[in-house]
Amino acid sequence: MTLSHNILVLNIGSTNTKIAVFEIDHPKFQETIAHGPELTGPLSEYMAQFPLYLEHVKQILVDHHIDVGQLDIIVSQGGLTAPISSGVYLIDQRMCDDLRSGKYGQHPTNLGPLIAHDLAGSAGIRAVIVDSPSTDEFHDLARISGMPEIERKSAFHALNQKAAAGMAARDMGISYAESNMVVAHLGGGITVGAHCQGKVIDSTIGVGEGAMTPERPGTLPLMDLLRLLESGQLSLADLRGKLTSEGGLLAYLGTSDMRQVETQIRQGHEKSRLLLRAMAYQIATDIGAMTTVLHGKVDAIVLTGGLANAAMLVDWIVERVKFIAPVKVYPDEQEMHALAAGAFSALSGTEAIQHYGLPG
Repeated sequence: MTLSHNILVLNIGSTNTKIAVFEIDHPKFQETIAHGPELTGPLSEYMAQFPLYLEHVKQILVDHHIDVGQLDIIVSQGGLTAPISSGVYLIDQRMCDDLRSGKYGQHPTNLGPLIAHDLAGSAGIRAVIVDSPSTDEFHDLARISGMPEIERKSAFHALNQKAAAGMAARDMGISYAESNMVVAHLGGGITVGAHCQGKVIDSTIGVGEGAMTPERPGTLPLMDLLRLLESGQLSLADLRGKLTSEGGLLAYLGTSDMRQVETQIRQGHEKSRLLLRAMAYQIATDIGAMTTVLHGKVDAIVLTGGLANAAMLVDWIVERVKFIAPVKVYPDEQEMHALAAGAFSALSGTEAIQHYGLPG
């Protein structure tokens, strides 16, 4: 019997749900649905909204006349799990338990594998993740934080960074597995990774480190942050909100919409211009830092993600880093196609499905 290779692809984020059905590498349909008020709220409360997210996905499938029983596999963007290698992993009960507990981190992306597991169970098929954000290929030097009680951990946009790096390698006629690249994912979260011969050996993390984003402050002066907490101006809960969804451009300008920020700049708003240039400056600084991780031997700098559509931001980054290596720009995420490709490789047997296990 020949499989039809119908693949349901899920990507649950903090502000939207991306859903598609692919036949091998061709999307039958693909939608991005912004979350309404019922699916937004404090980061700590998203897991309680799981039933709403699940019904939201089921309704989209009904609207597109998709019978889950006719699918061959379901693939989801990964969540924050124990550190794992890159590749395709079966979503099993152990992974779901870790995602529900939030023991490795809290983020709405944790819901995607849970929804995939639920739907797959009802249809009697497998559900997998591909290149999880918890993909860990760090070298030992990258793990040292400066405090024995805290280890730097790998938590970045692995799926999109690797997909964009692969596109750059193909476009340049080189092998990703034999090249060095610095890749910046530019979106609601921003991460910059050092890709060394197919492995991401260091990267900024999505929350609390690196450049500021439209809604996050990035790296902050720690002593000033402690003084702010000690002053009583902010509670710990207030600070958590500012670190995850109430900082960055939003805190300074009252908007996180890049189109609105660029419009303000074209209208002569100097504050908006200063803030966007500062974001570009910080991203370029992180790119420069990752260049040193690769000993200056960089085949390409790759910019990807939704904010790579923002011409002003991209131009200001490029002008600072183009001396390092050629800059390749791939606007928007490559994640949905990368997820479908990973699921197809598992179905076809060209890539083994790995099993999730705890470290140690």
